[in-house]
Amino acid sequence: MSKYVIGLDYGSDSARAVVVDAITGAEMASSVKYYPRWMEGKYCDPIANQYRQHPLDYIEVLEYTVKDALSKCPAGTAEKVVGMAFDTTGSTPVFTDKEGTPLALLPEFAENPNAMFVLWKDHTAIKEANEINELAAKWDIDYTSYEGGIYSSEWFWAKALHVLRADESIRKAGYSLVEHCDWLPGLLVGKTKPEEICRSRCASGHKAMWLEKWGGLPAEEFLVALDPVLAGYRAKLYTDTCPSDKKTGTLTEEWAKRLGLTTKVAVAVGAFDCHMGAVGAEVKPGALVRVIGTSTCDIMVASHEEMGDKLIPGICGQVDGSVIPGLVGLEAGQSAFGDIYAWFKRVVAWPIENIVAKSTLIDEETKQKLIQESLDAIIPALSIEAMKVPVSESTIIATDWMNGRRTPDANQMLKGTITGLSLGTTAPLMFRALVEATAFGSKAIVDRFIENGVEIKEIIGIGGIALKSPFVMQTLADVLNMPIKVAKAEQACAFGASMFAAVVAGVYAKVEDAQAAMGMGFAAEFYPNAENHKLYLDIYHKYVQIGKFTEENLFC
Repeated sequence: MSKYVIGLDYGSDSARAVVVDAITGAEMASSVKYYPRWMEGKYCDPIANQYRQHPLDYIEVLEYTVKDALSKCPAGTAEKVVGMAFDTTGSTPVFTDKEGTPLALLPEFAENPNAMFVLWKDHTAIKEANEINELAAKWDIDYTSYEGGIYSSEWFWAKALHVLRADESIRKAGYSLVEHCDWLPGLLVGKTKPEEICRSRCASGHKAMWLEKWGGLPAEEFLVALDPVLAGYRAKLYTDTCPSDKKTGTLTEEWAKRLGLTTKVAVAVGAFDCHMGAVGAEVKPGALVRVIGTSTCDIMVASHEEMGDKLIPGICGQVDGSVIPGLVGLEAGQSAFGDIYAWFKRVVAWPIENIVAKSTLIDEETKQKLIQESLDAIIPALSIEAMKVPVSESTIIATDWMNGRRTPDANQMLKGTITGLSLGTTAPLMFRALVEATAFGSKAIVDRFIENGVEIKEIIGIGGIALKSPFVMQTLADVLNMPIKVAKAEQACAFGASMFAAVVAGVYAKVEDAQAAMGMGFAAEFYPNAENHKLYLDIYHKYVQIGKFTEENLFC
């Protein structure tokens, strides 16, 4: 008898649902929808690094994508769906009331950005992150030690503290907090109260300084010493956490009806997108999975024997069971990757959007078509021309810190730099330098793992850039001097979520079994050019020197 599962992936701009045959791994259908309020630019202030998302965006795209994907499947598929699982961006927390309702869903907070989910890329909490690091360094327990030793403004406690300090109304109404990846499963199974929600091992361990051996979250005394506004929150959060092979419940009657499913559908504990994406890409010990999108997230798993007592400095955490239960999950990443290319596109597109758009020489319909055609062609055209430039003539050097640095050694105060410009510099040359900068940032991460005794046998790329940009992937292979496989699954994160859904539905006993049965394999492989790698070693050395100067003298 056929059994189907649904994997739901909530990214930065949109969400997607994938209906998968749990036995064969075949994708039956998928659907993608952008968050409507987010696409209007609501509740965000890029200049202030504020990025907030309304919970209604999450609910509306959930209903649309699930029903739309099911509508593309053969008749009778919905009745045979046995499991669902969510992955989301993170850390993306929100303040709730006692019932676990995000404050933005209450009428009085409907338009208050501080009552909404604070997206991972929101960097308004840099000051708070620095304070956490300073206090942790002198506390008797270093609560950051399993999170790379440096707490980031992208993470749970820094964001919570910033919002509490910034908004008295949230201080008065807020009862607890919940991560996006915990709230969605809880909503669907009717467990939204803070005391009822199954909290993600992935989210809590990597972003909230949770560790079983010190009793869960940081001690109340630590939090109060950080700021008295945090008093009492620890008790209203959680002590225990669960990996994503655990069922949080089954669909309520309301949500079964809203989604067109049955109440027998098992729902898994949630996790972050890149961690489930790594599972979808068939991660195993020795493999580094690079989830390449607006930013990157680098995921590995290692046995407890390999890790021993090692604590890897400057990464985004090492957490037991955060990726695959029974193995230590390791996370690193870059705060901007595709976002850097998108930024450069906006720069070179300025005349198109601001001068051509006002032209009276052509009719409005033709003008709009011309503008859209030009915008769509910018990155492909830049890639073609940049690819023609020999590495030996690549004399512009950039750093990849346009959105700060996530790893190694988080520092969100940093800004990007470009040097080596001349009157002969062209847009393709600058674009090539930016692509190389993202590859150099990747090398710094790989080197940090290897320097600390973590073996990397292969690299796997997933995400839109991995599938669609041979230039970026070849540059990455040349810089790293390693072959890079590209996962075939176009929606690898949602596909990984579907594997967890199959486990909690009882189709498979463990995640590795689901990977073996449902894995889609790889679409391509990029091999390094030895000569290019030699040349890149010298350029990388200059990248490191420029980065050090930038950090010590410009944005310290």
